[in-house]
Amino acid sequence: MRLPVDLLLFDLDGTLADTKADLATAVNLTLRDFGLPQHPPERIYTFVGDGVRVLLARAFESRGAKAFEEALVVFRAHYLEHLLDETRLYPGVEKVLEHFADKKKGVVTNKPIEYTMKLMEGLGARDRFDVILGSHSTVKLKPDPDMIERALATVLVKADRAVMIGDNINDIHAARAAGVRSVAVGYGLGDPAALKAAQPDFFCDRIEDVMAWFA
Repeated sequence: MRLPVDLLLFDLDGTLADTKADLATAVNLTLRDFGLPQHPPERIYTFVGDGVRVLLARAFESRGAKAFEEALVVFRAHYLEHLLDETRLYPGVEKVLEHFADKKKGVVTNKPIEYTMKLMEGLGARDRFDVILGSHSTVKLKPDPDMIERALATVLVKADRAVMIGDNINDIHAARAAGVRSVAVGYGLGDPAALKAAQPDFFCDRIEDVMAWFA
């Protein structure tokens, strides 16, 4: 039996789009500009999920507040230049969006809204969503439920008629705190074992599986 749903909320990095290569490029170009050793891309992938400030803090290994603030500016320039070099929607995403064409859909991501909007437009996905929320100065990041609650209020959907789909433990905790169901995807940047241990309502290795669970 499929569960009724009126709103599907998606994380961006590691859920809707495979952004990891372009993120790693921008981080390593920033480290290069500061004369610091670059990281293997696979290591940078593990830094993603808690926002850009945390991403860079992990990459820079806390080398001082002044250098860090300068690094944010340098990273911004590199990422805006490269964020669509290799980033693509994951296989199956288009099929899922089309399947739920008559449902409200949203993006709820810890990624800064500037990058988020440029990505969504560049991927041709901007108009597929009713609400897109990313990090900015007045919003609390996941695992806080703030963005999910804002999305619910924006499209006038009750929590028990919504689902949050993401690849990070933050998505599961934010969904639980907001009172919405959670789907953890195992193909993204999160560790599948850790995701399962966080006890999402559903777990899948293919995003197409949500079509069988929700009406």
